[in-house]
Amino acid sequence: MENFLDSIEKRTVAFLVARREKRVTAQARKAPRTFWGEIKGWLDALLFAVIFMLILNQFIFQLFVIPTPSMVDTFRIGERVFVDKNVYGLEIYPGGPKLASKHRMPQRDDVITLYNPEYDSRGPVFDILAQALYMATFSLVNIDVDADRNPRERLYVKRAAGLGGDVVRFIDGNVNIRAAGTSGYVNEEDFRIANGLSRAPHRTVESAIYPALKAWGALYEYQERNIPSSRIPSRLITTYQSNASLLGNSPVDFYAFTHARNITATILDPADRQARSERTKADIGIFVPENHTLPLGDNRDNSHDGRYFGPVSNATINGRVLYRIWPLNRFTTLL
Repeated sequence: MENFLDSIEKRTVAFLVARREKRVTAQARKAPRTFWGEIKGWLDALLFAVIFMLILNQFIFQLFVIPTPSMVDTFRIGERVFVDKNVYGLEIYPGGPKLASKHRMPQRDDVITLYNPEYDSRGPVFDILAQALYMATFSLVNIDVDADRNPRERLYVKRAAGLGGDVVRFIDGNVNIRAAGTSGYVNEEDFRIANGLSRAPHRTVESAIYPALKAWGALYEYQERNIPSSRIPSRLITTYQSNASLLGNSPVDFYAFTHARNITATILDPADRQARSERTKADIGIFVPENHTLPLGDNRDNSHDGRYFGPVSNATINGRVLYRIWPLNRFTTLL
């Protein structure tokens, strides 16, 4: 028995000694820590973190900074929102095609982020790099700026106001909707009440300014065509002069202003095809094709949105806003 125990002890000691020698040898062969070795280690960790955040922001969620007042008071300039990136399908790369999106379409009243259809691209490499850097830093770093160092709006945040088959028109600032499958227009406020939709969209321009606003648009077109004042209808001048003071204290509805210009242009020159086309489009409303959405800002009087650039393809809608997360005292859910 003693021989057996001695054998076990000797084997254990030999194993422990061999293990210790192996560890000492490995440590002796290990390269000493250097400054550049430490830098490389930190860079490896940073690269992993950036790639991890890119994956999260591209396929799962993204933080978005509100750049303009178009969604006031739902969102204010500088607030940060949480965007669900896969609710309408998985976007393969920033601005690229989406997977599993066939039956995942925006619903009416969703607050969405979409790619600006009027964005002046600087090339696919820059666009993807700028978007990747923006996402990887949680919107803290944006290299996509203009000559004045102001961020260029590659992404918009708007509300899905019109869906495929709808017709939407604007009369003196009021939105009228003819929903798909119906025959008549309904004022948007009544439409929202009847369908239990958000009451956030609102106007700040008073109806009383529209006579002066439309007279201003008509007079501007006369001026652009260098028509002498003696040939301008006196009623336009009178209407403008008697109400001009109202314009100075109110935001300007440029959509109505432009429509007044186009009406005047078609009267002065019936052969002006562009003005006639724009006038007709405004008169009959904006038709929303299937698989498209008409995005509008909640601040209807100060928003560059679908009334100017038209409906957008659902393929260009990259997410839905779920929460306002900053500042903390304004945290809210939009579910």
